[in-house]
Amino acid sequence: MKTYFYNKLSESELIGLTKRPAVNFEETFKIIKPILNDVKTNGVNAVIKYAKEFDLSADKAGGFSGESILVTTEEFEEAKSNVDEKIKNAIDTAAKNIKRFHKRQTPKSYEIETIPGIKCSREFRAIENVGLYIPGGSAVLPSTMLMLGIPAMLAGCKRVAVCSPSKSGKINYPLLYAAYICGIKEFYKIGGAQAIALMAYGDKTILKVDKIFGPGNQYVTAAKLLVSIDPDGASIDMPAGPSEVLIIADENAVPSFVAADLLSQAEHGSDSQVVLLSNSEETVNKIIDELKNQLGELTRKNFAEKALENSFSLITEDLDQAFNFSNKYAPEHLILNIKNAKKYIDKVYNAGSVFLGQYSPESVGDYASGTNHSLPTSGYAKTFSGVSVESFMKSITFQKLNKEGLKNIASTVETLAEAEGLDAHKHAVSIRLKN
Repeated sequence: MKTYFYNKLSESELIGLTKRPAVNFEETFKIIKPILNDVKTNGVNAVIKYAKEFDLSADKAGGFSGESILVTTEEFEEAKSNVDEKIKNAIDTAAKNIKRFHKRQTPKSYEIETIPGIKCSREFRAIENVGLYIPGGSAVLPSTMLMLGIPAMLAGCKRVAVCSPSKSGKINYPLLYAAYICGIKEFYKIGGAQAIALMAYGDKTILKVDKIFGPGNQYVTAAKLLVSIDPDGASIDMPAGPSEVLIIADENAVPSFVAADLLSQAEHGSDSQVVLLSNSEETVNKIIDELKNQLGELTRKNFAEKALENSFSLITEDLDQAFNFSNKYAPEHLILNIKNAKKYIDKVYNAGSVFLGQYSPESVGDYASGTNHSLPTSGYAKTFSGVSVESFMKSITFQKLNKEGLKNIASTVETLAEAEGLDAHKHAVSIRLKN
């Protein structure tokens, strides 16, 4: 982990530190486009072909096998019966907390009278058909199933289709159990770009979805980006990049806690982004020593080591400088391991999800505190929010005018229409006044 001093860097150098490693999407697009086009033309047959070729686990074990990609009722029952009770209880507890927090997010409709005789209202409706992508490469993520499935259920989506790669034709039992408790009945045993294509374009037997949610590798991300700009495709939740954490730690932080939080993010993958800010050089040095001590204990040590090689710490004069940099960086996860962390909430402008104090590890938010872990990365926290119930909904506005309302607004509309040279707009009001 490289170390920099805030006051020794120019403004351009500081901005440079906020930039994430670039992904060459042009090359990835060249690989993905033929797959998308093939699935768009040939449907499930093309999907199965690519699933058999590409859906391999980290240990290169076989991916999809067989001819049916749909998880059967029997497979759901088999998963329910075979999930370890300890895991089942953990999933149940996490689901309960996620549901409790997200239930409060359901948006409320409202109506106001803007001027006498004109009533405007806003109503919310669920997106009818949504698709959820659950990664299944180096790590299978039942937690992501909960994070996407529960808000979709609370929003009232009529149909929720799920795709995730299989291992030798089988879906991980805890993942299927998590899908079951989210009320999922349509689950396909495929992953990668071909899964995104199937959800976006559909098939003679499988209805396309209107919006796709969920993280994935660069091929999944590229596929999502391409289908989102195709008129025949589907919209997506947000652009997604490698997972990331930024920690602001002061001299009161426990070095071992901070090191553990940095490593919990670094083990996601070699491209994970890990950043440490502190107004105490001594604290930074102690944390770096702890990183070395804890690194050897990890089963995913190789991933974490590579992530740390591309990570850095930044020593600031004070916490104001730290928050200034953090807001420019706009991290997916922000941990405030500082004294009286709640006092600094107003200084946070750009972040996906924030963890306050030394007893709030980011991993708790990943699994079970109740907040969503599907969050904006790569600086998109400046403009995007994390997934919520409202992400699975859209709003429709209504307006109703009576005769009095039309008379009260007529002059304003006629004047603006005339100023814009839109005579028919003006006439639509004038003809009613004459009548």
